[in-house]
Amino acid sequence: MALRMWASSTANALKVSTSSRALFSPAAFSLSRCFSSVLDGLKYAPSHEWVKHDGPVATIGITDHAQDHLGEVVFVDLPEAGGSVDKGKSFGNVESVKATSDINSPISGEIVEVNAKLSETPGLINTSPYEDGWMIKVKPSSPAELESLMGAKEYTKFCEEEDAAH
Repeated sequence: MALRMWASSTANALKVSTSSRALFSPAAFSLSRCFSSVLDGLKYAPSHEWVKHDGPVATIGITDHAQDHLGEVVFVDLPEAGGSVDKGKSFGNVESVKATSDINSPISGEIVEVNAKLSETPGLINTSPYEDGWMIKVKPSSPAELESLMGAKEYTKFCEEEDAAH
């Protein structure tokens, strides 16, 4: 823990950032003071969920920042495929060693797929929040809702301000 705090402080003081090509190519992430990654090409909600809109489907999960604050995820409660989600409304919850938190949908739409791996391995949210730890895939009912969400730079600033306030 002390090493992580030192490394985080050092990265922040040096204004270190790096680029990475991940599943969400071309995805870049920056190192914030908590080493949380924020990927370009995704949209972010103030409640710390992310959305990747690709064709007719949008993939939703919680951000690296959110999983970092939650701690070790031990249980995930997700809805069934075929249901619907409403922007800003809870569609499930994540239980960690620290707390249970609602997961809010950043957009409205029909749930077309649920990540079944999370029922057996909820820790995927901690180890791979943007890839293996995705939660649901949605067919958006109002794609314009994506425009109200933050981009990577705005979300990074939002997290930094939120962390500074606490």
